[in-house]
Amino acid sequence: MFFFVTLLAGVSALSASAHNVAVEEPDTILSLDEVSVTAIKQSADMRRLPVASTVVGASEVERLNIVTMKDVSEVAPNFYIPDYGSRMTSSIYVRGIGARIDQPVVGLNVDNVPFMNKDNYDFDLVDIERIEILRGPQSTLYGRNTMGGLINIYTLSPMRYQGLRVMGEYGSYNSVKAAVSYYTKLNSRLGMSWAGYFTHTDGHFTNMNNGKKCDHENQGSLRWKTVWNPMANLSVENTLGVQISRQGGYPYEFVETGEINYNDTCFYKRTGITDGLTARWTLDNVVLSSITSFQYIDDNMTLDQDFLPDSYFTLTQKRKEWALTQDFIGRGAIGDYSWLGGLFAFYKHTDMNAPVTFRETGIKELIVDHRNDANPYYPIQWNEDSFVLGSDFLNSVYGVALYHQSAYVLGAWNVALGMRLDLEHNRLRYNSRCNTSYTIYDITKDEPEVYRVDPVNIDDGGRLSKTFLQFLPKLTLTYNFDAGNIYGSVARGYKAGGFNTQMFSDVLQQRIMGLMGLSEKYDVNEIISYKPETSWNYEIGAHFSSTDRRFTADMALFYIDCRDQQLTVFPDGVTTGRIMTNAGRTRSFGAELSMSFRPADRWLLNASYGYTNAKFSKFNNGIADYSGNYIPYAPHNTVFAGVNYTQPVKSKLLDAIALNVNARGVGEIVWDEANKVRQPFYALLGASVRFEKNDFSLTFWGENITGTQYDTFYFVSIGNTFLQRGKPRHIGATLRLQF
Repeated sequence: MFFFVTLLAGVSALSASAHNVAVEEPDTILSLDEVSVTAIKQSADMRRLPVASTVVGASEVERLNIVTMKDVSEVAPNFYIPDYGSRMTSSIYVRGIGARIDQPVVGLNVDNVPFMNKDNYDFDLVDIERIEILRGPQSTLYGRNTMGGLINIYTLSPMRYQGLRVMGEYGSYNSVKAAVSYYTKLNSRLGMSWAGYFTHTDGHFTNMNNGKKCDHENQGSLRWKTVWNPMANLSVENTLGVQISRQGGYPYEFVETGEINYNDTCFYKRTGITDGLTARWTLDNVVLSSITSFQYIDDNMTLDQDFLPDSYFTLTQKRKEWALTQDFIGRGAIGDYSWLGGLFAFYKHTDMNAPVTFRETGIKELIVDHRNDANPYYPIQWNEDSFVLGSDFLNSVYGVALYHQSAYVLGAWNVALGMRLDLEHNRLRYNSRCNTSYTIYDITKDEPEVYRVDPVNIDDGGRLSKTFLQFLPKLTLTYNFDAGNIYGSVARGYKAGGFNTQMFSDVLQQRIMGLMGLSEKYDVNEIISYKPETSWNYEIGAHFSSTDRRFTADMALFYIDCRDQQLTVFPDGVTTGRIMTNAGRTRSFGAELSMSFRPADRWLLNASYGYTNAKFSKFNNGIADYSGNYIPYAPHNTVFAGVNYTQPVKSKLLDAIALNVNARGVGEIVWDEANKVRQPFYALLGASVRFEKNDFSLTFWGENITGTQYDTFYFVSIGNTFLQRGKPRHIGATLRLQF
């Protein structure tokens, strides 16, 4: 689709040149919204809407050195993205709900294009124009997997800026970042931009087994954007992006020894391609829009799944996935009545191979010892040093949705009612196999002898499917006044169900145990699938601004009643997988406050605070009753505060010096359903000083300056406890040039 748009735009440019550019209509007839296709489904001014939101503009993006979503964590209240594992790990927690694997609770749109897989959320972007973080269910307009909120990221448009931009950065741990981007207008109606980006780091954490850094990374990306306005009322924007990431990752520390020490390879590799085409046609009383996207992921996660120097087992998960989305949107207004409606459809296909390789220690301790304890007179010995539990999956998901929202203005009041009907079908075709053998010995006689040799030949296959139909209403009431507005909302959120593909190795392991006379533990139909998660969200909030806009404040109170909340757990005992399960019922309530104050032209102060109390209302997993306990991994408090000061300088060398000091706080976090292990509240201090001259800036910065020690992840696997430490102190310098 990108080349089609570029070809048409090029023909238009050549045609315009042939007819003399001087006779074209001037640029001034194109308003800002027409130049850059943004805000398709909501107002460009988020603070006018009945929603809790945080907008991070381009200047704040540069001050905080934001290039990825994880850099925005805590800036918005009750918005937390822990940094652990690898770039495949994109866990987001908002208001007590979150997801570690499979379906996200927060949607991501980049230049209006929805990203369909949260494993592809963590990537770097250059020339970010603004980031919008919407909290609370956005399911009515945006559908599945936005029950916790939505992130909109917009990159710079070649119709808004023209020129060459260069960025170079160097920091501790031999961290390097470099970006070059070029923006040009070929004529008043056509603009293009190209951006290239590269980053490298040696890593922060050392694997004691080989003495090397385990979280090293190289990443590169290219972006090609075309903006074309063939007519005054028609705008077309297409963005093609390619991203390549090669990294180590998974620096998990064994709590018993306090060391990262594993003997097998861990890495994550990903190549991603996205292409998004957005068109908007403005008529007298109606705006028609279309958003079409293609997404492709080719990735490989390989890891030492026991994270120990012993040889238990390793996992490789190779995946090729592509997705198509199409969203048709119409919106209009007649007097005091306005409406928005649309049709959304998607198709996603995944081809995945995920073998688990059992090695010497794993065979002995997880299989042989258990078998021999059950039948000590006829012990077994495995005939190979290793064997493979093979798993192949073909997963196709498609869905279609109709949605509509009507709003009516009654004086100072605005009432809006939205509804969405969402249909989704999920199909899984699987094949699990194993080919190995073991020898049974008879030790009841004076001299042990071979009793027999038993082969293990398993080749299981099957098909599973699930269909989900959801009705997602939303009602908002807003009272507007000169200084802002007060609003209330009731909305239903929805997170899709699916299949636990990572549990097939466990299922296969238990099949082997069953062949030895031990009972099989799992039923495929029961253990593999999990149900959708739904919620009702009740919220009241307000947006205030002083007359001169020097002071703004946003606040919200919320209550969430969640059914079948999806939780990632590691099954008890000596198992190899992790499972998504549904808790019976949870509830969450809390408050949010954000403020910004500019006491003088040189000063800017901003702060945010979020409080969440999220607990199980009803959750009994058959082993223990966790009702009344806090929900794991979701922080109880988030804090952000920043102070910015700019000092003009009358010098040939400098125009200004800008100082920034900021602090981020998170906690307390409970790590398990029993609430026995916790991460106390911690705060990270950051600061920067920027020297500015015309289109040049040099920034010296530091993150976690005080060297605070904290944990970002905790889990238990095969009876062993692991955690990941937060990143240590990091300092560096960033150079930016514009021509």
